Amino acid sequence: MVTKKRHIAKALTWRVVGSILTSVTIYVVSGNINVSLGAGAVDSTIKIFAYYFHERLWYKTKWGVNK
Repeated sequence: MVTKKRHIAKALTWRVVGSILTSVTIYVVSGNINVSLGAGAVDSTIKIFAYYFHERLWYKTKWGVNK
């Protein structure tokens, strides 16, 4: 059985990676560290919850799962 804590941990660790990539990309484009860190924080906050619910929906479906 897969627990909800596992889904939360996966969402958080994935968002750390995503936040770093977002912040670095925005810093390269803007050259402003404050803008890049702020955008990374906002992006992560929104996407942590989006990923969690997306993961839970996929977990509930049996599409593509072999018995």
